[in-house]
Amino acid sequence: MASILQTAAEAGCFNTLLAAVAAAELTSALEGEGPFTVFAPVDDAFAALPPGTVQTLVDNPPQLARILKYHVISGFLFKNEIISKQEWLSLEGAPIPIRRYSPFEVKNATVVKADIVCDNGVVHVIDRVILPG
Repeated sequence: MASILQTAAEAGCFNTLLAAVAAAELTSALEGEGPFTVFAPVDDAFAALPPGTVQTLVDNPPQLARILKYHVISGFLFKNEIISKQEWLSLEGAPIPIRRYSPFEVKNATVVKADIVCDNGVVHVIDRVILPG
């Protein structure tokens, strides 16, 4: 079984996320043992951000790291466990609100594919980049 980042690379629709993880110097952390639950925005989610946003974040690695950590929860959590609570604390430190009914949403993003199991955690694919605050 592949790691979270290997799984993302093989999927082919997380190129911006993988580049952002590298720019924020979080690769070794996400390749680590974990386990992690990751809400992974697809490339189209990053493309939907206002023009210049991604480049601005890449130029500010601490802010980029903060946003990326907001997409991660410590532990191995499947959809059924996530929807058991109204919010979860992200690795960034801010709570991520959960819409517990259909459609399954985290903050303002819809989970388009849930429960992708990896060696060091689980991935839930989302259609938007979520921001703390």
